[in-house]
Amino acid sequence: MPTYRPTEEVVISGAGLWTPEHVLTNEELVEVLNRYANDYNQQHQAEIDAGELAPVATSDAAFIEKASGIRQRFVFEKDGILEPDRMRPRLAERGDDELSHQAEMALHAARKAMAAAGRDGSQIDAVIVSCAYTARAYPAIAIEVQNALGIEGFGFDMLVACSAATFALHRANEMIRAGTAGAVLVINPELTSPQVNYRDRDSHFIFGDVATAMVVERGDQAEGEHVYDILGTQAKTVFSNNIRSNFGYISHAYESDPFGPDKLFHQEGRKVFKEVCPMAADHLEQQVAQVGVAVPDVKRWWLHQANINMNQLITKRLLGEVASNDVAPIVLDRYANTASAGSIIAFNLHHEDLRSGDVGVICSFGAGYSIGSLVLKKR
Repeated sequence: MPTYRPTEEVVISGAGLWTPEHVLTNEELVEVLNRYANDYNQQHQAEIDAGELAPVATSDAAFIEKASGIRQRFVFEKDGILEPDRMRPRLAERGDDELSHQAEMALHAARKAMAAAGRDGSQIDAVIVSCAYTARAYPAIAIEVQNALGIEGFGFDMLVACSAATFALHRANEMIRAGTAGAVLVINPELTSPQVNYRDRDSHFIFGDVATAMVVERGDQAEGEHVYDILGTQAKTVFSNNIRSNFGYISHAYESDPFGPDKLFHQEGRKVFKEVCPMAADHLEQQVAQVGVAVPDVKRWWLHQANINMNQLITKRLLGEVASNDVAPIVLDRYANTASAGSIIAFNLHHEDLRSGDVGVICSFGAGYSIGSLVLKKR
């Protein structure tokens, strides 16, 4: 690995987006949940009437779209999700000598980001795989990807829920500024569908699968067509129990069901909305002020994609009005909530039209609570 001197000039020089081929619509999810709910409630009618069991609530596609803005999502594997007696993806377990599902996703996005930056494996010094879930504890998915791409140097995984992508970009930025790397590949293979409780009305529609990637490197060596200087970064975490996913290796030692509903994704949605929106708006105001940029001078806001009402409330507080799709692009209608990848999807699909000197902000917010942001300026 080459030796680098510290630098103040750090850029994002390439971005990549990989979208799975399988589409899962609101209507499909509602149909299978309602079939399951009706069957379950019929079979347990006596216990429900006696107050011993709660009925399974049914869902509605129109309500999902109104409440969240989500119309569909992409999934790595659709088979099994729409079977009432299963309602989870049917993934074929891969052997230790085979490429893992998550590494496969990561490589698709990584190669696109590297191509956009004009880089190959010999020109990358480090790999960070950062997402809401990793498929295993070790070896790191990042090291598996590093090996597949022929990258010398080092790699590691990070878990920061919905802020994983921005926090990883922060680490890449810091490594390059410090001179410990010249180019870092940051990848977010968000394989969320195995952790979705498709039998829960409040969360069965929220998540989709996707992979995104970015190349972060020294500004004096960047060769990509669309290069963005990193003007500043900011992060904040505040502990909250309102968004949880409890499954882990310790589940093997519990007497409870290691795959029970409490081990899958669950949240107190109203509390999250009420608490996170003002935190995110305040964070963004502080972030742009920190680098000497006025809020009205930000050309584009690439925000976390969890709920359209959250994004509209945040931009209204920032701008005095709900932002247009040109100012704060919405992609969750097609992709749903993709955990940490949402803001990076928005960047991938809505950055090439910006002109030299335009300023944009990438921001994530979610479980933790965690908030991370970067202010970028196009060269």
